[in-house]
Amino acid sequence: MSPRTVWATISEAAERGEIAESEAGAFRRQLIWRDFAWHRLYHVPTLATCNVQAKFNRFPWGWNEARDSAEFDAWKRGITGVPLVDAGMRELWETGSMHNRVRMVVGSLLTKNLLIHWRLGEEWFWDTLVDADYACNPFNWQWVAGCGDDAAPYFRIFNPVTQAQIFDKESLYQQTWVPEAQTNHDGYPPQPIVDLKQSRAEALAVYESLGQDPRK
Repeated sequence: MSPRTVWATISEAAERGEIAESEAGAFRRQLIWRDFAWHRLYHVPTLATCNVQAKFNRFPWGWNEARDSAEFDAWKRGITGVPLVDAGMRELWETGSMHNRVRMVVGSLLTKNLLIHWRLGEEWFWDTLVDADYACNPFNWQWVAGCGDDAAPYFRIFNPVTQAQIFDKESLYQQTWVPEAQTNHDGYPPQPIVDLKQSRAEALAVYESLGQDPRK
């Protein structure tokens, strides 16, 4: 089914009142984003292996040593001690799916708080997502890591605690996938594997050293 057919089908459903126009608009934006990803892949064939912005070749992401690290393993298994992140990673492993908002949060933690290379996250998503897309997967990972195409003049470092408070106010999502975090069950990390505040400051310092201050 072509993107044009999907676009027309969604638009017609909205016109008939079968879905809200706001929902149709949100879906159409995702179609545009997907087409943009494929457009960029056409012009940047190395999208899955090389930073779009060359200055990020100097970014101190962990690569070979990070692949077998305890931090990367904890991220993949959903035992980072950050409930929203762990919920997303466990959902991914169990179902092959994850909400887009949570994808951004887990990606931010990996690349900015843990300073692990986005390519390792991209590879894991490629292996586990049922909707893994040859263009969208690396495109979105480069976006969240800050080294790809980004319409905004700054880089976002998602605070997973704040994100959970906003988008999972009742903790229903977290309770579903990480029930032991709500009951302080033995075996769940009592503290996150990384200090979120300190690691954020360290990431900001690196961005500044590259001539890209995400706070401006």
